Amino acid sequence: MKYLLGIDFGGGSSKATLLSHEGKVAATAVTEYPTLYPKTGYAEQNPGDWYDAVKVGIAKLIKESGVSPCDITAVCLDAATHTAVVTDDDFNVVMPSIYWTDTRSIKEAEYLKENYGEMINEKCLHQPSTIWTLPQLLWVKNNMPETFAKIKKIFFAKDYVRHMLCGDYATDFIEAEGSMLFDVNTLSWSEELCKILNFDVKNMPEVKAPTDIAGKITKKAGEDTGLLEGTTVVTGSTDTVMEVFASGAVKEGQMTLKLATAGRICIVTGKAYPDKNLVNYSHLVKGLWYPGTATKACASSYRWYRDTFGGSYKDLDTGAKETPIGADGLMYHPYLNGELTPYNDPKLCASFTGVRASHTKGHFSRAVMEGVGFSLIDCKNAIHEIGIKMGDCATIIGGGAASPIWRQIVADMLNIKLVTTNNSDSSFGSAMTAGVATGVFPSFEEAVEKCSEKVSETLPNEENHKKYLELYKDYKKIHDALAPIYQNRG
Repeated sequence: MKYLLGIDFGGGSSKATLLSHEGKVAATAVTEYPTLYPKTGYAEQNPGDWYDAVKVGIAKLIKESGVSPCDITAVCLDAATHTAVVTDDDFNVVMPSIYWTDTRSIKEAEYLKENYGEMINEKCLHQPSTIWTLPQLLWVKNNMPETFAKIKKIFFAKDYVRHMLCGDYATDFIEAEGSMLFDVNTLSWSEELCKILNFDVKNMPEVKAPTDIAGKITKKAGEDTGLLEGTTVVTGSTDTVMEVFASGAVKEGQMTLKLATAGRICIVTGKAYPDKNLVNYSHLVKGLWYPGTATKACASSYRWYRDTFGGSYKDLDTGAKETPIGADGLMYHPYLNGELTPYNDPKLCASFTGVRASHTKGHFSRAVMEGVGFSLIDCKNAIHEIGIKMGDCATIIGGGAASPIWRQIVADMLNIKLVTTNNSDSSFGSAMTAGVATGVFPSFEEAVEKCSEKVSETLPNEENHKKYLELYKDYKKIHDALAPIYQNRG
């Protein structure tokens, strides 16, 4: 039997998925690494950790599955977008990568908005904020000039790891759309945008399609990972588009709801919808887009809560389930790293409000889940205001989707049906993409038919929905009351 290998790089771990040519998952392996927070507002990752995770993850996968490397026909990678890896001419990394949740580039984003906002919006379909690569690199230029002078190549996370595997210097056009250095109208690097950094556009990576063949596993990479030298390496793309694909959303009108590091509602459309509350990216399927809203700290809020206050996810879920709707007045706002939709405010801070002596850990657990849910109501309202038709059913994806109680809370809050599939994570989507790229699956649609299967539904409770709409009013009032305080903190 032959297999396809998909590898994802997320906020705290890498996941590898081995998918048979028949569309069945043979094995998965997860390898953790840290996101570093050296200063307030900073969030960094070390590119070397990603490659170390690949070596450990693939070895684990091969050992546990018993699959011979000779039977792995293609490899495809994905990662969170906007995460630049900057190197010198010899591809040596010159500094840690600034992760997309980092907020240090507030001043640079404001400068870009004031001086280049119209041009950037026209070319990139977005307004500058701290999540994009251009303001992040402008911060490096302004604050670390000696380091910036060493930068000769700009990779993105999955592209750097793929370079380590096959030696190429390239990215895909969906990834490039997240850099704020790329003209989506011409599908090429923008000389005008690169000039803001005084960076030579000729030094930017070659732009390919996600399904283009990037190269072959080198001898050195084979020795490092256990993969067979000469194995096909596919270009790949961003984690969200791979999740959208993996969930089966390959036709206009289909919707995904993501409970991962970030929380997102994405609807497949036939065009982009430039708006301050939306992130617009092309879909893997030609001619389609998946504009989406975003709350920055979704499952990352729950992970932060677990890591800070202790306990297992299972125990936290149990406590949340035993706590009534509204957590007896305890409310959480999930602004650990500022917020995107609908505020686009990097200065917002997370908070627990309404704390009483009677509150238990279960109350706090439920409050975190509900706080993320309220932020998703913000996202839903933004979609309606923009005029995108939103259906009454979404495929739920991301690590948070594994929690039955969290699924029910979100279904009740948004008053929509949530469908789970057998696999919807991005490494699964990357493995499917490897199959499309190499002809194992004739098309994206046929890959979905062969690999994706609905396994459960979570139906909304109308009475609970009405209760949450009342509580949401308080959620908004608390935001409005606290936001000015955070603005004045500088």
